[in-house]
Amino acid sequence: MKQHPFKTASLGIQHVLAMYAGAVIVPLIIGKSLNFTNEQLAFLVSLDILTSGIATLLQVWQNRFFGIGLPIVLGCTFTAVGPIIKIGEQYGLSSIYGSILVSGIIVVLIAKYFGKLIRFFPPVVTGSVVTIIGTTLIPVAMNNVAGGQGSPDFGAVSNIALAFGTLLFIIVLYRFFKGFIRAISILLGLIAGTIAAAFMGKVDFTSVNDASWFHMVTPLHFAAPTFDLAPILTMTLVAIVSLVESSGVYFALADITGRKLSEQDLVKGYRAEGLASVIGAFFNSFPYTTYSQNVGLVQFSGVKDKSVIYFMGGMLVFLGFLPKIGALTTVIPTAVLGGAMVAMFGMVIASGIKMLSKVDFSSQENLLIIACSVGVGLGVTTVPNLFDALPESVKIFTNSGIVAGSLTAIFLNIVFNVIKPVKQMKQQPEQSLKVS
Repeated sequence: MKQHPFKTASLGIQHVLAMYAGAVIVPLIIGKSLNFTNEQLAFLVSLDILTSGIATLLQVWQNRFFGIGLPIVLGCTFTAVGPIIKIGEQYGLSSIYGSILVSGIIVVLIAKYFGKLIRFFPPVVTGSVVTIIGTTLIPVAMNNVAGGQGSPDFGAVSNIALAFGTLLFIIVLYRFFKGFIRAISILLGLIAGTIAAAFMGKVDFTSVNDASWFHMVTPLHFAAPTFDLAPILTMTLVAIVSLVESSGVYFALADITGRKLSEQDLVKGYRAEGLASVIGAFFNSFPYTTYSQNVGLVQFSGVKDKSVIYFMGGMLVFLGFLPKIGALTTVIPTAVLGGAMVAMFGMVIASGIKMLSKVDFSSQENLLIIACSVGVGLGVTTVPNLFDALPESVKIFTNSGIVAGSLTAIFLNIVFNVIKPVKQMKQQPEQSLKVS
């Protein structure tokens, strides 16, 4: 059933708002760490928004070679922030883009083999991973509820009131309305929260006033790529870690949309991410991965139509050329965004629990897989400096609760449910011989 263009646009804008803060914070952190000027920072943000849109369109457009065809949103991976800054400090900007380019090509080449890992993702693994994704995002939401980590008014009553007022408004809309209003309840909540914040003097339009109306995005704006072995190996490792994280998002959205993923679907999804990183390097932007906050939005709104994501991807590309309009989305106060995030990220947890309902809980092994993987994922998130003493190459796997928990789930599933049946198969013939 074809949706009305206005409905599609509203739902698309809702997806943009859900991911925008995460999308712009990455270039801001990296740019400031590498001493970019304000003008360069503004350009870097625009490049990132543009390439996020292109990356999203690559993933949602399913064809013979790439694209998983699920309502997936892509943005710059947070896993890459630390490594990119270190590469920039030691080797320069050109090496950053060279390493991103080569890592993207490597992902495209290994996608065929990485896709064979589908047998290592039964419901006990996918459900655990999606639950981990949700639980590790909740601290982000709660920090935003308080006003954003490091903000001078962190924990102020006004921030708490705005956040929970926004959340309450969303809940009321969800309770008393159906159909389209319910589907865009997050968007309406963000608008209502921002209006309330404006009356409280908490909305700053400086970024909108300072931004230009239009600028032309040019490839290789900051530097042409150069190639150094150590940065290439580092970014390839980051890319592989991102694929593990993305796998959980693929399975979560497949479950929400009622679609069974094949090995070839995963291969095309991984290829799309590799291509997105190649394009990111070409535009002097970043490597891209799936954004899990938008999974909660798909679950919350109940709208699974890919046309919404097509519109959203096109809108991001459009915003890449119009900094002033793009800057409008940055005026939403952090506390207001945090209130909406509580609902969205909570929905991700709910999706993971729903997937775990298919697991045989009479099996102690399955219970242990869930217990350890969720425990590790949540533990690393709440104690982020736990592995500070480890080498940087190892910390890529341990610094993210999502990655650490996901790898734990995959490893324990292999130990208990993959290797064990092989041993049982060997024992069964011996037992039958004894009986005979």
